Amino acid sequence: MKLDVLNIQGKSTGRSIELPENVFGIEPNPHAVYLAVKQYNAAQRQGTHKAKERWEIARTTKKLKRQKGTGTARAGSMKSPVFRGGGRAFGPKPRNYSFKLNKKVKELARNSAYSDKLATGGLIIIEDFNIATPSTKEFKNILSSLQVTGKSLILTADHNENVYLSGRNLPKVVIQAVKDTNTFEIIKSDVVIISENSVKQLAAAYEQQ
Repeated sequence: MKLDVLNIQGKSTGRSIELPENVFGIEPNPHAVYLAVKQYNAAQRQGTHKAKERWEIARTTKKLKRQKGTGTARAGSMKSPVFRGGGRAFGPKPRNYSFKLNKKVKELARNSAYSDKLATGGLIIIEDFNIATPSTKEFKNILSSLQVTGKSLILTADHNENVYLSGRNLPKVVIQAVKDTNTFEIIKSDVVIISENSVKQLAAAYEQQ
């Protein structure tokens, strides 16, 4: 399948580029996408939650009342979870929420996201461009020319510092090198803008496999 290559003015360059079928033309797998997004979100969790347990509470261990004859339950320490200010029973502990996902599943999820974006008209191929000096205004003009108003993901062949600095202050824009992107960033974007060389990188990566 082919897609027209646009310039930064939003007009066709007269060229088209062949999109790799195994990246942009597969049947999307919703479960693989779900697993990839779940893994991404899990990895973002700090896992620093902590509640003091009984042994960590600094309170008296003096027996509160006599063992029998009070008509209530026996009690031997103010550290008990049944008292206000006591330790928490089975409270949260620091932990790592991240989990492993097979490489092929992650690739399937990412390619499913790419294929869905192409099928729903949310994919734009743009010729490689550069910004001489960081300029948010110039970057906004490019997006305006491409008629992009919602959340957008811009993928470049390599990290481009000037392009990144130009767009990082825009709340609805994410700029990444194509090798660094993930399924979550693709599906949360309304439009994915991929540079011409990024597509060639994706095609070359699959030819080597």
